[in-house]
Amino acid sequence: MIRVFIVDDQDMIRAGIRTILEAAEDISVVGEAADALAALSELERIDADVVLMDIRMPGVDGVEATRRLRASRSAEEVRIIILTTFEHDEHVMAAVRAGADGFLGKGVGPTKLAARIREVAAGGGALSAVAASAVIGQIATARHRSIDAELAARFDALTPRELGVVRAACLGKSNADIAGELFLSPLTVKTHVNRSMTKMQARDRSQLIAYAFAAGIVD
Repeated sequence: MIRVFIVDDQDMIRAGIRTILEAAEDISVVGEAADALAALSELERIDADVVLMDIRMPGVDGVEATRRLRASRSAEEVRIIILTTFEHDEHVMAAVRAGADGFLGKGVGPTKLAARIREVAAGGGALSAVAASAVIGQIATARHRSIDAELAARFDALTPRELGVVRAACLGKSNADIAGELFLSPLTVKTHVNRSMTKMQARDRSQLIAYAFAAGIVD
């Protein structure tokens, strides 16, 4: 059973998400909070596998809450998905740098939301198409200013197949999507991602994607 904790300052949003997720047989909502500080306090005593974190809340926002939560809990202990109406490039990049494992718009459908939660809980990552486009747009705009040569050199250690999987992940594709596109099994894709993270010394899939953009390996 995947244990989910919901953080959003709007009661109706939390109630709607809870209703959607409780319809899934393999997902359980173990708690919720209306602000980041309350969420961080609750998560000290509640075990959750995935936290759905709103990005704009009174006081401490979702990015800072993600940063604080990640400082005390690794990606192996808890996964974090930013769920928001604001899929702008600065928000996406800030969330990825803070340690989020996924970034989805609140307009995501019930089936896809549950599927993305399963993907992230299993060690994958999730970027909506809009969020992936925002990241790519920001990197493309900034690319003429700087490419991290050290990171680019470290990517030379990856095999062509691993690079292909990383590039696909940078476009917001799930392990299942990548598997279908590259004619691999989802388990094989996950293995390639894990090996790439180890070689790049990335703490999680989100940081691996951030490294890929910084190194300029994504067109």
